[in-house]
Amino acid sequence: MRDFIEESESPLGKRDIAKAFNIKGADRIYLKKILKELIDDGVLEKGRKRELAPAGALPSVAVIEVNRLDEDGDPIAKPLNWPGESNAPVIYIQPEPKSKGRGRRDNPAPGVGDRLLARLSRSRDGTYEARIIRHLQAASGPLLGVYTKVGKDGRVQPTNRKLKKELVIRADNAMGAETGEVVLCEMLPGRSHGLPEGRVTERLGPMGDAASVSLIAIHAHGIPFEFNDATIKEALAAKPVKLGKRTDLRRIPLVTIDPADARDHDDAVYAVADDDPANAGGWQVIVAIADVAHYVTYGSALDREARKRGNSVYFPDRVVPMLPHELSGDLCSLHEKVDRPVIAVRMWFDAEGNKLRHEFMRALMHSAVSLTYEEVQAAIDGAPNERTESLLEPVIRPLYGAYVALKKARAKREPLDLDLPERQIEIGEDGFIKAVHKKQRFAAHMLIEEFMIQANVAAAQSLVKKRVPCMFRVHEPPAADKMLGLHETLAEMNIRLAKGQVVKTETFNRLLAQTDNEIDRELVSSLILRSQSQAVYSPENLHHFGLNLSQYAHFTSPIRRYADLLVHRGLIKAFGLGDDGLVEEQALNFSEIGTEISNFERRAMVAERETNDRFTAVFLANKVGEIFQAKVSGVTRAGLFLTFDETGADALVPISTIGNDYFDFDADRHTLKGRQSGETYRLADRLPVRLREVDIVTGSMIAEIAEGGKRAARRPAPSRRKKPLAGKGPGASRAKKKKKTLPKAKKRARAKVRKD
Repeated sequence: MRDFIEESESPLGKRDIAKAFNIKGADRIYLKKILKELIDDGVLEKGRKRELAPAGALPSVAVIEVNRLDEDGDPIAKPLNWPGESNAPVIYIQPEPKSKGRGRRDNPAPGVGDRLLARLSRSRDGTYEARIIRHLQAASGPLLGVYTKVGKDGRVQPTNRKLKKELVIRADNAMGAETGEVVLCEMLPGRSHGLPEGRVTERLGPMGDAASVSLIAIHAHGIPFEFNDATIKEALAAKPVKLGKRTDLRRIPLVTIDPADARDHDDAVYAVADDDPANAGGWQVIVAIADVAHYVTYGSALDREARKRGNSVYFPDRVVPMLPHELSGDLCSLHEKVDRPVIAVRMWFDAEGNKLRHEFMRALMHSAVSLTYEEVQAAIDGAPNERTESLLEPVIRPLYGAYVALKKARAKREPLDLDLPERQIEIGEDGFIKAVHKKQRFAAHMLIEEFMIQANVAAAQSLVKKRVPCMFRVHEPPAADKMLGLHETLAEMNIRLAKGQVVKTETFNRLLAQTDNEIDRELVSSLILRSQSQAVYSPENLHHFGLNLSQYAHFTSPIRRYADLLVHRGLIKAFGLGDDGLVEEQALNFSEIGTEISNFERRAMVAERETNDRFTAVFLANKVGEIFQAKVSGVTRAGLFLTFDETGADALVPISTIGNDYFDFDADRHTLKGRQSGETYRLADRLPVRLREVDIVTGSMIAEIAEGGKRAARRPAPSRRKKPLAGKGPGASRAKKKKKTLPKAKKRARAKVRKD
């Protein structure tokens, strides 16, 4: 009985319960007594209409507030007034049906902060589905969008695709904005019906200008992009560093290896066979990192600005740097043929790639040459150019020799082996996209990656050993609830994942090894990635699960990450390398700083992704109607999210366009399944799709499954036979019976779907 009440989508009366269990006559007295005990024990609660529901359950109709949007842009709400100390139940808002009546208009999709009167139905997992009855109040706050003149007034379409609502801008509030301009607006209070009103507060430039695409993300996410006078003054006053007490590394041919479009060079590498007879086949490796701490000292204007930004933000056409160009692009960048100050680590490895020892030094280096990944890979493959030919034997081959040894130790360590493709946007002279392609990944990339990992490990180990506070890079193991969902999905693919086992990186690697083809491997890779925790910065060493390392910190990119600068300061203090090391006042705030820079990192990731989407939308705007091959990258209540194979562009296939079947969403299995056809769509499915709509303002795209692609079976057309009048004709009794029993049949079918 308790299960029956808890699984009900809405509160139940005593009569409903008695009818469900066929309780009649005197037995109703015992039913009443049982229900009273459940109420007294706090298991059930009595509603306003004497209906019963599980304790803490929401009423069937309530006022809710949209408090966030999930990763797919779907609105998530909570009860407006939640009295309990526990977390409020999650409420998923269902799409509103389009209105058909004359004179009626569709309401804008709800955004964060909107208040709604909604009808709620409870799911077995304790979440709720909400059907909107009425929009009560719209959110307020700044809004970025594109202005369009409409008659005497204007409208602003938000650039944030998740808001999905326009603003009315009266002529006297437009600041002279012209059609097609990107503008920043503020919401105006007092309008309860129709579209909300706003006021333009800043004009940013035409949407057709390539520069505006990045500016949208910069303004939308509040990314600081201008340096104040005090910061600029300190940067201009910075001078090149002389040798002094530093270790002289200028005779060692350290080289930088970066992408061809790199905007700064903050790491250089060198390797040589170890000449110690006791370490036959071993290697010495030097990783030198720009000494940003020399220029950015604690409490300075440069330091305050760097902490406020947290990291540099990279867009296809520009970078918003953490430090002014005078440092990030000049004095701190390890350009070739010039002296530069560094903090370097020399590491000794045996023939199997195991690190034997390491030492840190504050030094002065002179880069032999700045190379690209492509140049280095071509050289080692037997096609050196003029720049790499003389370096092939003395510099490049030893680097690869050391990497071969490090790969052996990496294989034994078994870090998480997910090789997910990345897209690269190539910008033309006009500032717009010239091409979009998948990034090539060479052995040269993995060489530098492994050298940097080893340097990061050495930094964390040294700070732990010296008992100096460290800003660790933390990646915790997957949460238990995510592992449960992964287990259920893999079971359908006949891939075994035992419940309750201690999860290690090798566990996931074994799962990938069980896949039979590329599509299944991509699916399992996507599922594993979704199960992972978010990596963060913290003074508490909670280890790095993905790399399978017990001590790990970021040390190798202080030009673009504040966390690395803190680690540099810690090393300076730990080894007595100067008077500009970590101070106690800052160390005491490491917990707060870790939270800040972790949030800034996530902000940058979202801004970069949105900008890539907008650039790609512009690139594909004239390809509407063409067919593309795509992979399902997300499955939601709204439909299928796709990633195009060729460009990496993202698009949505709305659930309403997938055949004529009804599709049920299974969050744990990441599937949409047709109720009648049984047709199932899941992560990593490959589909031919037709591009249907492109919105360059929001960067969003709509697609549909093309002919020949997997489609749900169409439902039979409804009968056109007129229904008999109630109480008249031979079909009257059948019509009454159908009318009476159909709602219960629907409820039973819905309950069965949830149970399945």
